[in-house]
Amino acid sequence: MQFRIAAVDLVSNTCFPALTADELGYFKAEGLDAHIGLAAMLGATKALREGSADAMIAGSVHDVLTEFPDWQGVKIVVALSQGTPWLLTVRADLPAKRGDINAVKGLRITAAEGPDLALKRLLRGAGIEPGRDVEIVELPGAKLRDVSFGVFAARALEARQVDGFWANAMGAETAVSRGAGKVLIDVRRGDDPDEVRHLTFAGMATTDKFIGKEPNAVAAAVRAIVKAQKALRADPSLAREVGKRKFPADAAELITNVVARDIEFYNPGITEDAIAKMNSFAQSVGHLSVPVAYDKVVAVQYRDLWQS
Repeated sequence: MQFRIAAVDLVSNTCFPALTADELGYFKAEGLDAHIGLAAMLGATKALREGSADAMIAGSVHDVLTEFPDWQGVKIVVALSQGTPWLLTVRADLPAKRGDINAVKGLRITAAEGPDLALKRLLRGAGIEPGRDVEIVELPGAKLRDVSFGVFAARALEARQVDGFWANAMGAETAVSRGAGKVLIDVRRGDDPDEVRHLTFAGMATTDKFIGKEPNAVAAAVRAIVKAQKALRADPSLAREVGKRKFPADAAELITNVVARDIEFYNPGITEDAIAKMNSFAQSVGHLSVPVAYDKVVAVQYRDLWQS
């Protein structure tokens, strides 16, 4: 059957297992005719709400709360990768050492809508106030439909439009490989003053209505993604072939290195602790009004498939 997936960003390492499941035939082997399409910024959640997508994938799966208040009518079915996926990358020529968050003071940093909330949490956890100690700016053109923010921000850094950016590892790798940037903070690897690594994770979500109508299709999608994750963990070089088909040429050359570093995060499981911490963050930024139980957020009927 046809399975329409809306994505916030396609040139990304965080949702890469879904692209792999598509390009290497895992969706097809499960009987799904998958179509992954790019929806600008938070457009993927709107597509899910409107019914023009059967599922959505995002580097921060709690984004669904912008269209499904308090997790009503929606469920996460599988994690694509674990942990808050964004890195803080700054100009290579700045006298800043890895892990020194105070080095951002006085800089102009860009971040996409949504991820910027985690950046502000990171900064405030270190006693740095956005707007006073560091300027967070929006890049003209960043919200266009065909824009992959990380790569877009890396090019802006190279052009000296900004001093740094908060984006996925694909963006960071682009900036580093071109000599324009260096990684200042990678929260998933310990450069983390305030447990920011646990604020969110990349995942696939769908509606309760679609689960009720097509439970087997959802199960098939979960199985396909789990197989893709296992394949990438066993052989990260598979990323090169997927990248050649999905990414611009320059990004395709970089994705294998990024995936090789990220394989430890390609785990489909969703723990109760991860949901509790994500919901706490969502409440703190006004995206969730009340605590919500694990089984009201996660489609628990598919948990056994995470181990398959």
